[in-house]
Amino acid sequence: MEIGIDSFASAMYGDNNTLSGVDAMEQLLQRIEFADQAGLDVFGIGEHHKKEFLDSATAVILSAAAARTKNIRLTSAVTVLSAADPVRVYQSFATLDLISKGRAEIVAGRGSAIEAYPLFGYDLNDYDALFKEKLELLLQIRDNEFITWYGKFRPELNNLPVYPRALQEKMPIWLGVGGTPESFIRAGSLGLPLMAAIIGGQTHRFKPLINLYREAGKTAGFKPHELKVGLHSPGYVSNTTEKAIEEYYPGYAELWTKLGRERGWPPVTQDKFNGLIDDLGVLIVGSPERAAEKILRHSEALGGVERFTFQMDNAGLTHSQLMNAIELIGTKLIPLIKKG
Repeated sequence: MEIGIDSFASAMYGDNNTLSGVDAMEQLLQRIEFADQAGLDVFGIGEHHKKEFLDSATAVILSAAAARTKNIRLTSAVTVLSAADPVRVYQSFATLDLISKGRAEIVAGRGSAIEAYPLFGYDLNDYDALFKEKLELLLQIRDNEFITWYGKFRPELNNLPVYPRALQEKMPIWLGVGGTPESFIRAGSLGLPLMAAIIGGQTHRFKPLINLYREAGKTAGFKPHELKVGLHSPGYVSNTTEKAIEEYYPGYAELWTKLGRERGWPPVTQDKFNGLIDDLGVLIVGSPERAAEKILRHSEALGGVERFTFQMDNAGLTHSQLMNAIELIGTKLIPLIKKG
């Protein structure tokens, strides 16, 4: 199993959230560099178009990180493909692939936040149709140098080449999904690796959706080893479970209560949080031993997971706390995962 971190390039930490954008970006790049040195497998950068996040130009951040790292895979988490031009997405990540010498990946999704749609002039009523069409084009570009294509949302391409080409012959494109059954089926039917964002509730309840993915892939003729499953969840690792909870809960409760006001969720309470960090809850918060045990339990419950990524840096944690978590993941958690 690969272990990594996904970041939204949060600018919401430091004393009273006063950290400058310059300092927040430099600290993020330091964390990616340190994750590479600590032996983590993958680092992902999301895409948002909000004041509190600095990740609107994902491939730019990843390219800066590529110049400071050697081994770690660099991916989006996710690229909001519905509101983007697949030609430019491919060109950006192919360039990243060249800079990183073959370490680039894309996780493509529709996006749970919707601010990109009006910003780039798209209608939310076309939410799924946009993604379906643009994913089809992105995959064609990934697999073919010259493209002939026409669709509803973009001017046609008539035997036109797309450059540069990625170093990897088939640069990985994962499908990022939430809880919509059709999304799981789509990923399986296309034989794409699946990255499931499970941010609430109990992880094992997603098993029927994972089964839909694997069944759709099998029906489409793909082998089991081609149908990779990744899991993205909020979480945090500290020296002890008690310390992890103490450090993580205040910022987590503040953020998710704020999001709840925007999206109609109830506020976070200590009791609700305790349910999320128990044995079956989705949050991976604790010591390296506790976190490794829970990741392995989740993997077993879902029929096997090939990648797990922590979402850590949007809970008000400091740079030093996040650096400590990366060190613990690399030196203690990953060896425990490899031991099984």
